[in-house]
Amino acid sequence: MRKLTLALFLAVYICSVAVHSRIRQKRTWIIDSFNIEEENPGPFPYLLGTIELDRKYLVNFRLHGSGVDKEPKEVLKINQRNGQIWVHKKVDYETLQLLQLTFEATNVSNNQVDTRLGVEVRILDINDHAPVFSPPHYQATVDESTAQGQVVATMNVTDKDDSQTPNGTFSFNIISVTPKTDNVEFFLEPTGASITGIFFRGCLDYEKANTYTIVVEAKDHGDKVQLSSTSTVTMNITDKNNHLPEITGQTGPGRVKERESGVEVLRVQVADKDSPGSQAWKAKYTIHGDKETYFKIETDPKTNEGVITVLKAMDYEEQTSRNVSISVANEVPYFSCEITGRPAKRLWDVKTFNEGPGKSLPGFPKLYPVSIAVEDVNDPPEFVPPVRKVGIMENTKLGTHLCTLEAKDPDKTFSSKFHFTKGDDVDNWITVDPETGEVFTAKVLDRESPLLKNSSYSVILYVVDNGEPPMTGTGTLIIQVGDLNDNLPILEVNTLGMCLSDEATMTNITAVDLDLPPYSSPFTYELLGDVKGKWSIDPTRGTTVHLVKENTVYSGVHELQIKVSDNQGLSLTQNLSVTVCDCTSTPNCHLRRSSGAQVGSTAVSIMIFAFLLLLAILLMAFLISCKHEKKMIMTDDEPGWRLLKSNTETLGTDCKVPAKITQLESIQAIKAKPNLISTHDGISKQEVIQQNHQQDYYDSTFPKEQLLRRSLQRNLFQLQAPGEELGDYEPHCYAYEGEPMIDPQLDAISLPENDFNPNVLTNLDWQFNKLASICRPDLML
Repeated sequence: MRKLTLALFLAVYICSVAVHSRIRQKRTWIIDSFNIEEENPGPFPYLLGTIELDRKYLVNFRLHGSGVDKEPKEVLKINQRNGQIWVHKKVDYETLQLLQLTFEATNVSNNQVDTRLGVEVRILDINDHAPVFSPPHYQATVDESTAQGQVVATMNVTDKDDSQTPNGTFSFNIISVTPKTDNVEFFLEPTGASITGIFFRGCLDYEKANTYTIVVEAKDHGDKVQLSSTSTVTMNITDKNNHLPEITGQTGPGRVKERESGVEVLRVQVADKDSPGSQAWKAKYTIHGDKETYFKIETDPKTNEGVITVLKAMDYEEQTSRNVSISVANEVPYFSCEITGRPAKRLWDVKTFNEGPGKSLPGFPKLYPVSIAVEDVNDPPEFVPPVRKVGIMENTKLGTHLCTLEAKDPDKTFSSKFHFTKGDDVDNWITVDPETGEVFTAKVLDRESPLLKNSSYSVILYVVDNGEPPMTGTGTLIIQVGDLNDNLPILEVNTLGMCLSDEATMTNITAVDLDLPPYSSPFTYELLGDVKGKWSIDPTRGTTVHLVKENTVYSGVHELQIKVSDNQGLSLTQNLSVTVCDCTSTPNCHLRRSSGAQVGSTAVSIMIFAFLLLLAILLMAFLISCKHEKKMIMTDDEPGWRLLKSNTETLGTDCKVPAKITQLESIQAIKAKPNLISTHDGISKQEVIQQNHQQDYYDSTFPKEQLLRRSLQRNLFQLQAPGEELGDYEPHCYAYEGEPMIDPQLDAISLPENDFNPNVLTNLDWQFNKLASICRPDLML
């Protein structure tokens, strides 16, 4: 029998229990356990142990459970004769730690189970698994300004071996750090049962190393063999602002022309040891000593230079140069870390500084002086004053002197000779003497001109020097025009409508005057003519007054004369047309007056249609008259027939001729041969002779074309319905009762202002006397 690699322990405890009773009991066998070391290499099968029984009769041994007929199957087998247990293959502790089985002993003679025992087989763990990092590789990022003693990365490790044995416990160790620098040292500390953290002591410095590669080992504590694994940690350092920027110089002209703005005049260079492109490297400039804000400075994102640009134009005559100072900082706060000692402790001795609000390094920021020169150029002359106001009364004669322009040249080194010219003069009101600057009126000024705003007229003027190049100054001349009483008051509207009423009614009338007070309102109104008892104005003075209509005024159009005088007595007599009609509250009489001259579009369309129809009928008649004519020859042998003479041998053409034309042809035939007249056709000779005389009259008075035209017109008029126009159309609604007319088509009845003359009644026929007595009984007395 082969011994097991590790100690194989077989303990069989046999207890015999004798129960003194009337019935004899079976003996019970109890077996504790067997042990199998995992991953035993064999050779297979090998003997695990033997179950021995004190038997006086023959028995068979059987084994059931995990490892035999349950998973993992066929690991163990028992010899049914001698009770030996054999191992047939490897077992894995990490898969199954205990095999539970049942042992049975069966009497061969009667096949009855004589003994049943419980058997346990324990799997013994060996160190067959190394610690494993999860994940196998780590990436970590840490700021350069991170303080020492802080964890910068954590690592997780697992081991499948039994954690209750040395095989499943492990420890960590840093194998290597690349690159090695004197400013930092990394170390490990556990942060959990299977987790360790990476810490550092000292000061991180991006400029010394921006990446560290750290190899960490995890090794278990196995008794016979120790297994281990490693993981690589890539530590990336982010650059922070631990180097101050420093201005090293300047480039550019450093000068600017006066009155020039928006131009670059200077560039300031800066040096910074931080990583290019990072916030710790990007410069932020500030200008000092520029209270008037003549300049601005911006950072060139590519070169990190400070670009100085002129914001506000400067005047050489005021200052020939401008001195300012420039300071520079970074976009992120500055920090510093300095190692002062390396004791054998967890952390080293360091000195740190972090910039913040109200906290900065002594002597920082440093100021860099900059001087910018101003170059003199030819300045444009200036009007004195730039905006000049002059006053003049309207209607002043042409050529009146307004003012004399004045200008100055601010230049000290350039010529000051210049001339004047006119710019924007919309209505060409003035002329300007180019040498003296005298301004005269070029036309009679009118205050009521629509070009004026608040009685003022503006002209743009220029003054030009003789410099190289010539410069031009701009000024404004404002002409304030005084008012005269040169406009008459006029009515806003000269047509009114009023409703017929049994009581006196009124409406508003308003006058306007283009002049200003006191040459305009209030106005005085006066009605002229015979208006007593019919029309009046109340009040007679004001801008808007009431026109009062008495109840004696009848409907119709009334032409009134009204005199309107302004506040100075200047007056104008005007016609006021008042239409009185039967309405309710809103007068709409004036809408009816314009209907008489209107021609409806329907009537025009009918006229055009009738004209085209007439042309078509004439054309058809003309075509009919062009066809061959059949003449029948009448003889005395066949009475009752009218035969016309024909000299053609061809077939005749069918032609329907109007009855009137046929009758005329018959008359002409009888005239040609009166002897061929037959009385059997229903016409007597006397009638024929009479028709013959009528035909002579027609032939002499109207040509055939006129007769044809008359016949066509008569037939056309017969087609029309009595009292209707040619064509069909929808009835038109002129207005609804009680509402104003939208499209009136009826004329208003116009009545003269004088009353009806009763003498007219004497000229009327007797048939109208009764009507007159009903309408005007007061005049029939």
